[in-house]
Parts: sequence; structure tokens; C-alpha cells
Amino acid sequence: MSDEIVVEEVSSVREQKEALKRREEAPAGATAGRDQPLYADRVKVYPRKVWGTFRRLKWAALGLLLAIYYLVPWIRWDRGPGAPDQAVLIDMPSRRAYFFFIEIWPQEVYYLTGLLILAAVGLFFVTSLAGRVWCGYACPQTVWTDLFMWVERLVEGDRNARMRLDRQPFSVGKLARKATKHGIWLLIAFVTGGAWIMYFKDAPTLVHELVTFRAAESVWLFIGLFTFTTYLLAGWAREQVCTYMCPWPRFQAAMFDEDTLIVTYQRWRGEPRGKLKKGENDDWSKRGDCIDCKACVAVCPTGIDIRDGQQLECINCALCIDACNDVMAKLGRPGELITYDTEANQIAQEQGNPRPRYKLIRIRTIFYALLFVGVATVMLGQLLFRNTLDINVLHDRNPLFVTLSNGDIRNGYTVKLLNKTREQRTFVLSFAGLPGATMDVLEHPADGDAVLLIAAPDSVATYDVQVRAPRSESVGESHPVTFTLTDPYKGETVTYKSVFRGPER
Repeated sequence: MSDEIVVEEVSSVREQKEALKRREEAPAGATAGRDQPLYADRVKVYPRKVWGTFRRLKWAALGLLLAIYYLVPWIRWDRGPGAPDQAVLIDMPSRRAYFFFIEIWPQEVYYLTGLLILAAVGLFFVTSLAGRVWCGYACPQTVWTDLFMWVERLVEGDRNARMRLDRQPFSVGKLARKATKHGIWLLIAFVTGGAWIMYFKDAPTLVHELVTFRAAESVWLFIGLFTFTTYLLAGWAREQVCTYMCPWPRFQAAMFDEDTLIVTYQRWRGEPRGKLKKGENDDWSKRGDCIDCKACVAVCPTGIDIRDGQQLECINCALCIDACNDVMAKLGRPGELITYDTEANQIAQEQGNPRPRYKLIRIRTIFYALLFVGVATVMLGQLLFRNTLDINVLHDRNPLFVTLSNGDIRNGYTVKLLNKTREQRTFVLSFAGLPGATMDVLEHPADGDAVLLIAAPDSVATYDVQVRAPRSESVGESHPVTFTLTDPYKGETVTYKSVFRGPER
């Protein structure tokens, strides 16, 4: 062998499962008189450093996603005078959400629903094609855990060094390493929490307030909350979030079929496995390619053995492929003993048949694609053709109506006009549905059943409107009426259906 293959002592979830199984299968008398724990203790995972194609992809994804997260709040977007110039901002006090050229009002919360549906369907589609690539490369838990583990290796060393350090008794050196690691973790977590708040508050303003300690208590509270959760989940919980807290692993297998690309161990080629004895590296006719070095287990961030088949803990990060390929290269054996492949391909190769073509177009992928395109088309249509004005009418409740001295019936309404543009607009408000009725707005002259009203840029204008009708035209306790708001310059029109109240007939 050109290089020595190091077989490491592996502390893995697999070993924990085997210990629990042996305990369950032990004779009844063997455990008599002893309390059996309801839960098993966590077996700490010490992932080893690895380098290869998939590790480079993970570093690229980590760098890109972190850059997007931290830098997007600093992108500026000119929306005109009086408008925030942050490209992506959820402005809670003003009740607006800004995404570059798109401005979302509270009444348009259905766009958020549409985005969530698109995200879910997109995740289903990608999972049906390439398994849990979201979990392995793009999930925030994965990204920040990867970053925290990199810091851990940088401060405490690789896998074996970290295991030795944890077994060592307390010392000044150990305390210094642990304090340095946790200090860097807390710094990253704090920057993470601060960046999240920047999506809800102007970034330069927020940084200035934080530096000068003038930020509101709520800002410090939420930064502290996100700092704590990032530190806890990425630094301490790690794989337990994926295994126990996240619901996705429980049903992601429903998106798999025999043509889904997943990380898999080629059992037909690797078995029978066994330790490689000296001088046997040239004779592989009576054994499989797997030498049971457990390198694939040592690099796994969740501590599983991929050779046991698909497991709930596997996030398809494919680092085991890089580790195994490195071992195969040292042995002079073909790579990809652990590989990205489909179940159909594996069955064909095990039976000695030609590899079938990868089926990208399948019933489930067509369904997910059509559903995604359909939802995206509806949302795009709503966005392109949405009105830039809206109206909301609230009928006065106390009193419901007033009887005037001449017998006429008067109803009061609070009319809210929404101007969604960055310019002042003049609207025509009209009233219909009740013959002989007239409409009055305080300090705004009305022409019978119509009145001109002004709304400031990007605002809601509120007016008190009174509708008066002869008693002879009032047709009982409730009569349907319609308010119509029109922009005479742009030709946009919206309506609102309300009621006119009167005495019983």
C-alpha cells in the first residue's frame, strides 16, 4: 500500500443503537434489580476533517449563503423621497415589506402564503430529484453548524485531538482552548442575530445605534434571543436538531422513488468487507472493496454508518463519498464505493445489467413542476395586475343610524383609501344602491352621490362619510349599497359592498 490506512475508533450513533439492542436482547435476569433508563444519553459526534469534491461544494455553498445573509441588508434601492432605501426590508412600524422594486402591504399577506407554498413545492421537487440536498448544503442549521465545526477544528484540532482534549482532566490549556472556541461561537452568533434584525430595521441606522448603545430594548432582546438560539443549535445541539427537532426527515422519504439520487453504499461491490491484511492489497478476488476502516463514519456530521443503508439521520452531505474515495485511491481501487446514485441503478449493477438511463421526467417530478409553475404564474399575475389603490369601508356601530328632523335616515361610515404609489392622488368616491341618497364628507364638497378625495403618497387616507336617504327610500333594517373608488387619471377602479341601516318597516 502506498499510504497507510488509519482505522479510527468511531463513536457513532450506530454503536449506540447496537448497545441498546444488546441491552434489549439480554436475558430478563441479567438486568433484574437495575433501573433501565427511559432515554439514551447522547453520543457526542467528532467529525473528522475531509477534503474532496463534495467538501468543496459545501464550502462554496456555505460561503455564498453566508454572504447573501450578511450582505443583503446593506444593498440600497432608491424608492424616492420619504421611502426607505434598503433593498430588502420588513418595516414593522410602517406595516410594509420591501423587496427591491416590490412593496407589499398588510392586505397583501397572501403573497407570503404563496412564497411559502412555492418554497415547499420547490423543496419537494428538488428532493424527488436529488434527495436531501437542502439538508446537506442549504439548510441554515447545516450552514451554521458547518461554520461552528470549522472554528472548533481550528481551535482544538481535528477529530482525534478533540477526543483527547475532552478526555483530559481540567487544565489551564484546556480552559483556554474551550474559552476561545466558545468566544468565537458567541461572536458569530451575535453577528448572526444582529444581521437578522437588519432585515427589520435599516442596517446603517441599527449599527450606529448598537455601537452608541442607543438601540431600543426590544432590539437588544431579539439580538440576544437569536444569539442564544444560534449558539445553542449550531454549537451544542447540532445533529440532534436534524434527528429529533426537524420534522422534514420524517416525511422526506415520501418524495423518494427508485430514480431519486441519494448517497448510497454499493453493497454488491463492497461486501464481504473486512480488515485488509498485509500483502492482500493485490488480491481482491475473494473479498469486497470495503476494508472496514470506518473513514465514512468518522467524517459524518451526524455520526451514522452509511453502509447500514438509508437512515433518518443522513442529510446527504456526501462527505462520506470524499472520505471513501480517498481511501480507495490509496488502495489503488476504483472510487465511488460510496456514491450518489439511484436505487434502480444499484439494482441493475448488482444483477450485472446495463445501467438504466436516469429518468429526470417522472410522474412526481412533472406534478411538482406543474404545481410550482402554476402557483408562480398566479402570484406573478397578481403582482403584475394588482391595483395600486384600495378601499375599506367601516359602518358606524353607535348609532347604526340617525333619524333627522325631516324624517330622513342618515348612516355614518369610516372610509379608508389606500394609495400604494409614491405620488399624491385624487380619487372620485361614489355611492350607489339607494335611490335618492346623497353623500357628504366633512370639508369636501359633494356632487350628489360622488366626491373628490385626496390621498398622500404611499399612505392610507381616512374620511368620515355620511350617507343620507329619504325615509321613503329606506327599505328596512339593512339595504345593500356599494362604494366605488376611481382614479380618473389612471382608470383604476375598486368597489366595496356595505349596507345602509334603517328602522324596521
